[in-house]
Amino acid sequence: MTKSRTIGVVKRGGKRTTEQFDKDKLYASIQAACLSVRSPHGMASTVADSVCAVVLDWCKNRPEVTSDDVRRVSANHLEQIHPEAAYLYKHHRLVL
Repeated sequence: MTKSRTIGVVKRGGKRTTEQFDKDKLYASIQAACLSVRSPHGMASTVADSVCAVVLDWCKNRPEVTSDDVRRVSANHLEQIHPEAAYLYKHHRLVL
């Protein structure tokens, strides 16, 4: 069994300290965006798994990323597989 590598996430604006990347947090936000546009739960889970896999692959050679990087990479992949959820994910601060 291989030990997973820690990826540091620099928070928005650099005002808060760097925190460890949390796949569960990303998964929950993608799943919530899908469920908010009335996707079936199974589809929301599948989409969230797909987005998390893409982000983790993107991060694999980076010791540190920004929260904006994670959001951008997530949104770009989500746009390809679920445009409605991607819109909500990208603009949730403006919608809520």
